[in-house]
Amino acid sequence: MSKPALGRGLGALLGGTPVISNPAPAAPFPTTAIHVVPPPAAPPTLMPSPAVGDHVRRVAVTQIRPCALQPRKDFSTESLRELADSIREQGIVQPLIVRAQGNNFELIAGERRWRAAQLAGLTEVPVLVREADDRAVLEMALIENLQRENLNAIEEALGYAQLVSQFQLTQELVATKVGKSRAVVANAVRLLKLPADLQGFIRDGRLSVGHAKVILGLTEEAQQRVAAERVIKEALNVRQTEGLVAKLQTRDGARARNGAKTPRTTDAHVASLENKIRERLGTKVHLRYAQGKGSLDVSFYSDAELERILQILGINAE
Repeated sequence: MSKPALGRGLGALLGGTPVISNPAPAAPFPTTAIHVVPPPAAPPTLMPSPAVGDHVRRVAVTQIRPCALQPRKDFSTESLRELADSIREQGIVQPLIVRAQGNNFELIAGERRWRAAQLAGLTEVPVLVREADDRAVLEMALIENLQRENLNAIEEALGYAQLVSQFQLTQELVATKVGKSRAVVANAVRLLKLPADLQGFIRDGRLSVGHAKVILGLTEEAQQRVAAERVIKEALNVRQTEGLVAKLQTRDGARARNGAKTPRTTDAHVASLENKIRERLGTKVHLRYAQGKGSLDVSFYSDAELERILQILGINAE
């Protein structure tokens, strides 16, 4: 079953995509609205300068530049070759979305298709030209990649973090714009607290997001690296990783008995429960538990965030 489109979708941001005549059979790649443009028999004359409009036009691939705001950085060589083969047979699936940059164009959506088109030997590609500022470009690029599940977890987290830091958006507003929950955005951004080398393990699939969330229970980078290396070397599952993290935390506790602070938790099940509460509330939490007693600290950073947490808990603040 195909994944439903995200809450907002590219259509809402772009104002719809015009229908292109003579459609070819359905493409092998899922899209929100598929229009097939056969490759031209002969290159048509290009317009002398970029112009904004709702009609599909063809431009030289050499006039198009990748966008620095594009959250996707990793492109599989094998996947690009497969797409290039498909383009040779059927043409470009769905026009690229670009914005004018002087006499050239900057990609908003479709960098993978642009790269594959060059591999396929196309000199021109179909595009739709849109007016968009940097924030809109980043939003559209995020939405397109999320709808196609093309981003790895770190790329997704970096996209969210860029919207927050560069454009001063709250995580809740980011979640609304990309059709995700606030908790999903918050937990994605937490992955960026890991050292760069561990983020690399997530990018290449050696560590899963589930493993990473458990490893984040360790506060020291050195221990996070020890845990990650053990997980990869011994092929530990998430539950086994929880046990490993608990042992490392217990070891910290033994070292801290001479006056240092006590460990955050010494039980794998408590650590797992703390992670589940953190994911549900979408904020920092600290669960203390010992022999049936303890406390739960829930952090919030604004009145609006407190109200959101209360709503999740089913509590009316009035």
